[in-house]
This record gives sequence, C-alpha cells and structure tokens, in this order.
Amino acid sequence: MRSLMELAGRVVVVTGGGSGIGAALCRRCAAEGAAAILVADVDAAAADRVAAEVGGAGVLADVSVEADVQALVQRSLDEHGRIDVYCSNAGVGIGGGADAPDEDWQRSWDVNVMAHVFAARAILPGMLERGEGYLVGTISAAALLNHIVAAPYAATKAAALSFLEWLSIAHGDAGLRVSAVCPQGVRTPMLLRDADTQAFLLESAIEPEQVADAVVEGMREERFLILPHPEVAELWARKADYDRWLRGMRRLRARALHAAE
Repeated sequence: MRSLMELAGRVVVVTGGGSGIGAALCRRCAAEGAAAILVADVDAAAADRVAAEVGGAGVLADVSVEADVQALVQRSLDEHGRIDVYCSNAGVGIGGGADAPDEDWQRSWDVNVMAHVFAARAILPGMLERGEGYLVGTISAAALLNHIVAAPYAATKAAALSFLEWLSIAHGDAGLRVSAVCPQGVRTPMLLRDADTQAFLLESAIEPEQVADAVVEGMREERFLILPHPEVAELWARKADYDRWLRGMRRLRARALHAAE
C-alpha cells in the first residue's frame, strides 16, 4: 500500500477552496502532482476559477448542509472511484460574546463543527474499507488558545478539534490519518475583513501559501497537530498554569479592545 504521506497521484477534495487557505491548498496539491482535485465552495465562480487554475473541478457546496457534503463525496466516487485526502477547510469567523445572536452561534456550529461531522460520515466507509485515507481539518489556534473577542468562533473551533481527536482515536488503527491545522492569523479575506478588531493577529499573520506548505510537511510526517505558527506550541504549553494564562489573556483582550477604539 502506497503511503498517503505523498500527494502525487492522489484524489483530493478541498472545501472552502475558492479563496484563502483552501485555494492555497489546491495549488499546493496540484504542485505536488495530485491526480484530481475537487474544489468545493459556496461561491461557485470562485471554485471554478481555482479549479481552472489547478486543472481540477469546481463544485458548488455548502458544507453546513449534509446533503451537499454527501453529493460532493459521491461526485468524487463516481468520477474517480475514491477520495484519498479530504481537506475539510471551510469555516466562518463570527465574533461576539455570550450575547451574540442565536443565529450566529448556530451558523458557527454548523460550519465549524458539523461540516467535519458530515465529512466523516461521508468518507469513512470508503476509507476504512480500503484501510487508508486522510482527513485534514483546518481548525485554528483558537481551538488551543481561545479567542479574546470571538466566543462563537473559539467555542466551535475547540469542539472541532475535539472531534478530530476522537476520529484519530477511534479509527487511527484502521488506517485513517487525521491532521488538525491550527494557525493563528492568516492573511485571508476572513482576517482582513475584521482587521480593526483583530489587529493583534495581523502582526504575526502569515500568507495562506505558508499554511499550505506546513500542511504538506505535516502530512508527510503524519502529525496530528500542524502548527504553521511555531510559537503556538509554546503559548499552548503555558495553559498548564491556567490561572496565570487567563490573567494574561485578560490583559491581551483589554489591550486589543483599547486599540480598536
């Protein structure tokens, strides 16, 4: 059985592939010699543009709708017979606190959590039958470190990380490989749209292509946790002293809110 550590000759699906990290993943997969790339996005025109660039196929799909995810997976099975790598990349960044509207909490849950659940339901049967397959989830450093101005985002990203951990625990010995990609600030439309309230992330923000590079490297090493910002590992370790870490996060929040005024 050929190792999934190499993307050459592989069938790859990327959700949220029309822009940002997703588009960068598509380009990198093409550069690595992927046999087929399905570029899925809620923006059909964006998906088609990236697909044309990488020699793939654009697919209109809303990953918060299970039927769309099932149709996406079925298309790959019909056209290519399998999915080797599923990049569950689509996400939404919604700010606010406990008082955020219910619809914002629900949207965050549907896209940031249930999209991974829907993907797992659709791809697991085929991958487990073959004894191999790779699920790469674009999560966020917020899953490890929280987010000082976005409770719906932080809470749902933490839930998504926990689900990917569970998948690895439950199916890792059966051939399923799982990686959780947890960057901090990335220069994508999502971050730049809210630059005023997330200025604290812009200073160390990296390009989507750097995330894609980190993903390929992490897959080759079959690492569960992929950290495009190496400093996240140190910040995460500091949480061992929870009270001290919370005090530090409160100070960071106060500075960020003051700067946004």
